[in-house]
Amino acid sequence: NRTKVKVVKNKVAPPFKVVEFDIIYGQGISKVGEIVDLGVDMGIIAKSGSWFSYGANKIGQGREAVKTLLLDNPELADEIEQKIRTMAKGDTDVIPVDLSGPEDGDDTL
Repeated sequence: NRTKVKVVKNKVAPPFKVVEFDIIYGQGISKVGEIVDLGVDMGIIAKSGSWFSYGANKIGQGREAVKTLLLDNPELADEIEQKIRTMAKGDTDVIPVDLSGPEDGDDTL
């Protein structure tokens, strides 16, 4: 079941945030459903009408079909999840650090 939740009182974050997620009886919050939703929101999974595609491949028609495909192919789900995590971090650029220390005669850091 798709559930819409509004947080009214929260001590660690701004209140009145609204989120939607799937709750599956006996399992809890659907991780695969979140992968599909975040993948679409971040542009990793393309959505055209009811068709979803990843890269050049169409992976299913309808959200439930894509969720079933990702449940049957955990490698694909992990690949999409890693891309989501990388994009969510936002710090994929590495700044090189010079660890050689000051040169001869140069006492400043």
